[in-house]
Amino acid sequence: MTEEGRRPRLAEVARAAGVSEITASRVMRGVPGVAPGTVERVRAAADRLGYLRNSLAGALAGQDARTRQVAVVLPSLSNAVFSEVLRGIEDRLEGAGYHPILGVSHYDPAREAALIASLLGWQPAGLIVAPTEMGEPTRQMLRKAGVPVVEIMDLPEDPVDMAVGLSQPGAGKAMGYFLAGRGVRRVAVVEHGVQADGRAARRVAGFRAAMQEAGIEIVAETRSPGPSSVAAGRHATAEVLGAAPEVIWYPNDDMAIGGYFECLARGIAVPGQVGLEGVQRARMGPGAAGAAEHDRDPPPRDGRPRGRADPGPPRRARGPAHCRCGLSPDRRRHGEGGRGDGKLSPPFSRRAAACRG
Repeated sequence: MTEEGRRPRLAEVARAAGVSEITASRVMRGVPGVAPGTVERVRAAADRLGYLRNSLAGALAGQDARTRQVAVVLPSLSNAVFSEVLRGIEDRLEGAGYHPILGVSHYDPAREAALIASLLGWQPAGLIVAPTEMGEPTRQMLRKAGVPVVEIMDLPEDPVDMAVGLSQPGAGKAMGYFLAGRGVRRVAVVEHGVQADGRAARRVAGFRAAMQEAGIEIVAETRSPGPSSVAAGRHATAEVLGAAPEVIWYPNDDMAIGGYFECLARGIAVPGQVGLEGVQRARMGPGAAGAAEHDRDPPPRDGRPRGRADPGPPRRARGPAHCRCGLSPDRRRHGEGGRGDGKLSPPFSRRAAACRG
């Protein structure tokens, strides 16, 4: 037994389990090679005594090169896609005996740099970051940190270490080519006003390029001040509905969800009277399933590829990205069954295929 108010020591766990302190330490650090019966006795003694391992002390003593924590820096948790990314990261890491420690940058590059510096000070086993427009000083700090670094949600030309994501301009173009293949001629574009959200800006640029190439008219556009949100999407949608677009395009799903709620409040059928096209497949709940059309890339939202990334030499491997959209404006405009399968009409089918490369 330990004194009231004092944390139990490893030596007390070892005595209670009838093993040496070295063996108890190996068990608590998860070092392989200890007999299963011994592991069970030591862990039972630790639970009984309320022992908590001091990971930082172990790292300082040289028992562990790093803690069993992985730093995660995301720009937002109000955007549903990032909360789902975090959930996927957590599932994968905890299955491998690691735990995420989180920082949120709020799309502020200076805050992001400070968070990265602070989290690296705790000697994490690695770092996962969905960066803003990360500056060179921050990139240099990461290169010198000596830990695996994974940049997610994008494909930078010169990643610090590893990158797992998709081409943001390519995603925007693929969505534009899809609309062109469906015969859409009148589109409204809704954006948000966070300049540091470079991923959204690149999606918008790709989409606009596809619209220009296809000769599709952007009949209305608006930029909501501040970060993306359901409320901002609803307000912005109200501004563009008067132009009678066939489709309203949103670079973020939380804004598309807001657009759906605005249409719902006005009695506007989606997709019967207007189509809504989003990006990230955010869950809206069973009552609203199928309300908005989405780019159907293999879901980057779930975070699982990040948990499986293999720390190794920097490399750049490209895999396929797919745009499989399911809903559109009233399909009767294009003929019953026509283009309802997500296929594109030439020449846009060839161009979308190029985006997938």
